[in-house]
Amino acid sequence: MRSVLSIVSVYAALLAVLPQTFSADIVDPNPPKLARLAAMAAAKAKKYERVTFHGAPKALPKGAVTHDWKTFLGPTHNGVSTETKLIETFPEDGPKIVWELETGNGYASPSIQGDHLVYVHRIRDEVVVECLHPQTGDKYWEHRYDTSYADRYGYSDGPRASPVIDNDRVYLLGVEGNLICFELATGRVVWQRNINTDFDVKQDFFGTVGTPLLQNGNLIINVGGQRGPVVAAFNKMTGTLVWTAGKNNWGPSYASPIPATFHGQQRVLVFAGGDSEPAIGGLISLDPANGDVDFEFPWRSTKYESVNASCPVAIGNQVFISATYRAGSALLNVKPDFTSSVEWTMRDREHNTDGDLLGIHWNTPIVKDGHLYAFDGRNEPDASLVCVDIKTGTVIWRESAEFEESITLNGQTQKLTLSTLRGNLLHVDGRFLCQGELGHLMWLDLTPAGYKEVSRCRPFLARYTWALPVISQGLVYISQNSADVTTKKGSRLICYDFRADE
Repeated sequence: MRSVLSIVSVYAALLAVLPQTFSADIVDPNPPKLARLAAMAAAKAKKYERVTFHGAPKALPKGAVTHDWKTFLGPTHNGVSTETKLIETFPEDGPKIVWELETGNGYASPSIQGDHLVYVHRIRDEVVVECLHPQTGDKYWEHRYDTSYADRYGYSDGPRASPVIDNDRVYLLGVEGNLICFELATGRVVWQRNINTDFDVKQDFFGTVGTPLLQNGNLIINVGGQRGPVVAAFNKMTGTLVWTAGKNNWGPSYASPIPATFHGQQRVLVFAGGDSEPAIGGLISLDPANGDVDFEFPWRSTKYESVNASCPVAIGNQVFISATYRAGSALLNVKPDFTSSVEWTMRDREHNTDGDLLGIHWNTPIVKDGHLYAFDGRNEPDASLVCVDIKTGTVIWRESAEFEESITLNGQTQKLTLSTLRGNLLHVDGRFLCQGELGHLMWLDLTPAGYKEVSRCRPFLARYTWALPVISQGLVYISQNSADVTTKKGSRLICYDFRADE
């Protein structure tokens, strides 16, 4: 077993001297008011001027397995899709576009339930929540509210968190802490509150980011108030505070809460830690029924300008966490009494040490057959795709995932070496779907034996392609978050037909 990194003992010492100021008494500082909504017919989808419709998708192949995608990371909360009978290769210019929506700023992915897709972005000084038909882009409704958010580091000033759809409701957490419940059929607001104001949450490096987790009738959020709580649960029907968890002043991170089952019992994993001095944060395992904390494991870079952003991954009765900025990775055992022990740890490559190294910035690893696949690296140039043996914490292989392409810029064609950089992975239909940071789509065959590119296309060439792709009903939705440098097309949400032929 590798030795635990020194940052664990440093964090433990810090926690011993930090003030524990949040009271355990559950008092909602500002319960939201429920709107009195009279019966109203569901909105009907109409043509939308911001949407370009290219053509209907193919019919679903006979026997295809499909699902909704109602929240970040999909129905399994880990980037694994059960959809089947998808295209196996890409045309050179990419899969067929069904429709595309001209968008503003933001990094959010859409969420889909049945015939409703909900997407959020920012246009000028308004946050725009739109409900569209997922196969046509026709619009049911939209909701707008004012925003004055300005990113401290010059990145997008739009929303980050994905909507959460649950039957007749949809929930949204905005970059300024606006938590809103909408009626899905009409777009009317049922209740709303601002968690940053209610719990004294200072603006984090990049705003409020994590997508709420809907569990046992509650929305679970890494609130990160300056005087606590670290985590809070809100009743999904009323928005009122149900329970709080954590008294260690860990701030809000950029990772979303994740459900897990350990020893046959439900748990929630929260990887907290954002803007704080001293720099603190780590993993919390808790009971979603009441917020009781099983264990807290300090794990965050000691550098002030750093974040925890990669979501935890539950692997049987173990949990994997990772961060960059000189932090690294850890695999924890969850014992039957719900305490934890360290199985192994790894430094990240910013330590410039030999041996097995792994630090994941923001993508969520995919686990398959005892191995973990992820994009390692804090910055674009030092990113690589890795395969790690979960049992031993050994890096089996590392690939830069580079390729040469002819690019035409300003009328001149040149051959460039491009890369996935810090990409995203989904596991679907027995393969890995990779979305590169510049917009490439790739089918990959990833095994402990090595890395193999099966098919690749470049639908666009644009930076900040960070939002996780969404798969539902054989269609894939990609957020292009900046202008295409080859075509000059601006930000778009694009629906692609991934349905295989009969």
